[in-house]
Amino acid sequence: MNVYINDIAAFLPNEPIGNDRIEEVVGRIRNMPSRVKQRILNNNKIETRYYAIDPATGKLTHTNAQLTAEAVRRLKPYEGFSVKDIECLCCGTTMADVMAPGHGLMVHGELGSPPCEVISAAGICLAGISAFKFAYMNVAMGLSVNAVSTGSELASSVIRANFFEHLKESDIDKSPILAFESDFLRWMLSDAAGAVYMSGTPNRGRLSLKVDWIEHVSYAGEYEVCMYAGAVKNEDRTVTGWRQLDTIQEALEKNYFAIKQDTNILNQEIVKVAIDKALIRTIGKRALKANEVDWFLPHYSSDYFREKLYDAMAGVGFTIPYEKWFSNLTTKGNTGSASIYVMMEELFHSGKLASGQKVLCFIPESGRFSMAYVMLSVV
Repeated sequence: MNVYINDIAAFLPNEPIGNDRIEEVVGRIRNMPSRVKQRILNNNKIETRYYAIDPATGKLTHTNAQLTAEAVRRLKPYEGFSVKDIECLCCGTTMADVMAPGHGLMVHGELGSPPCEVISAAGICLAGISAFKFAYMNVAMGLSVNAVSTGSELASSVIRANFFEHLKESDIDKSPILAFESDFLRWMLSDAAGAVYMSGTPNRGRLSLKVDWIEHVSYAGEYEVCMYAGAVKNEDRTVTGWRQLDTIQEALEKNYFAIKQDTNILNQEIVKVAIDKALIRTIGKRALKANEVDWFLPHYSSDYFREKLYDAMAGVGFTIPYEKWFSNLTTKGNTGSASIYVMMEELFHSGKLASGQKVLCFIPESGRFSMAYVMLSVV
């Protein structure tokens, strides 16, 4: 059965925050300015982003589940639709509000909607696409008439200054790489939620997106951990998780719960895995041709990777001109698993799409290097 995207919605909390106000909102650790902030901002080229934080109090204004529920409520696939009509709800995120129950169940509870099938997808940036694929499969197999998938992030909850205040000052001074691994992501990540409504019937009188195929592949069997939380990385490149410790206090003191990025591995491997491995694999499996792509939606975490991605694609004979690229990283920020939803939502409602066009979405995940490519047709 064909599956169609009938509507896409996004929710970005509060007002957009410019670069000059970031530390005002997320705070300064021990009231000291960041040593890497400006360098990271120069590279990522993000100008505004959104935080679920009240600047006056520093308190969170939304939970992850509330962000997601708000995006779902904004869906309008047809006249008279409400959340009570959802038959299958699939929700992906990097870090849920609670360890259990699953994120999807917390979103369902927030919506207060009638009984339906609910799935929670874990991961990092691919969590949203994992949810998307399950929703797609549910409709394609005729298991439900419709399905809603979501991707959401509440990154601000773990990048606020008070999340690091417990660290010993000597630890920060003596181990700058620890501070960098955590500080780096404070200027990269922000909050958002997106939702997609799918069914087996295209819209009447307006455009839909037909899901042609989804390629979703992990290379974790070949690579070490790159982006992680709830753990520390050891000198031998293994990872020790917080549950392996004797006390929670040790996990707090050693910054286990902060989200971290091994930027050396990221720079060395992410583009090679995305293009030389995953794209080549997809080209061979799907007979994919660059000249058939009308819109390319790449989720790159930083503008630093934009040219590197273009050059690598050109290097394997898959050149897509920049005029066909669509990204809102500059204005909406890097929102992890929500990013592709936020991009699709803006393009879907932009008036730029025309029937017959092909939309190729690219979603990388640096957790342990997983990649997804998704092809959509405008109908």
